[in-house]
Amino acid sequence: MQLLRAVAEAHAFRPVGSVGLVPTMGALHSGHGELVRLAAAENDHVVVSIFVNPLQFTDLGDCEDYRRYPRDLDRDVAFLEILGVDAVVAPSVEEMYPGGVPEVWVRSGTMGERLEGASRPGHFDGVTTVVAKLFALLAPDRAYFGEKDAQQLAIIERMVADLTLPVTVRPVPIIRGADGLAESSRNQHLTARAREQALVLPRTLATLAAGEVTVDEARARLAGAEGVELDHLEVVDPGTLLPVDHPGPGDLAVAAIHVGGTRLIDNRRL
Repeated sequence: MQLLRAVAEAHAFRPVGSVGLVPTMGALHSGHGELVRLAAAENDHVVVSIFVNPLQFTDLGDCEDYRRYPRDLDRDVAFLEILGVDAVVAPSVEEMYPGGVPEVWVRSGTMGERLEGASRPGHFDGVTTVVAKLFALLAPDRAYFGEKDAQQLAIIERMVADLTLPVTVRPVPIIRGADGLAESSRNQHLTARAREQALVLPRTLATLAAGEVTVDEARARLAGAEGVELDHLEVVDPGTLLPVDHPGPGDLAVAAIHVGGTRLIDNRRL
């Protein structure tokens, strides 16, 4: 397995056959492993990028969330080597943005201003900009994104369509722990007590998806849960992210909460 730290090395990586890209910010877990396994099944080569992108954090990374984001490259590389990944691209911030903060960005438009974007202004502009750079750098045939980040997935799919980028976006279902919590790198920040409190999120979304509670009742359940601060819960069209007046089968319930200082997101199809 090759570890590529320089952009020039990544750009020169041109294997014969199809390439599947799994973009990540590291702190890898079983959900990332599922992305890699699907990429390996559908492509001749698998490349994983590991880059904690400051552009998608508050104040372009000058914030506690960016500074405390878990980083352990050696552990992540060992994890990926076991899975048979061909190359890991792990550039520094200076390598990715040699001129400092970019002047030209890929904007996420109104899709990036709703839901997560309302709480984290500019976040999805940072996501689309770095993903576009990775697509240009590595020219993958397919790129793999988890459905847990439903808004990110919808925006990346729209970016690829709007910019006519020659890559196929492959959604991968949410991987959950035995207790039902969606796998996330941020779960590392949860204490045992906070993780127990966080379980109200998948359980509430499951009851909402099953039609056992209304949206208002689900919001009230999350807002009133011990140790939980509700950010948002909405039912939206999965393609446009616009709220739906009369939720029905196929619509998407998306939610974000804070537990013990950690922000968690999840979603369920109705």
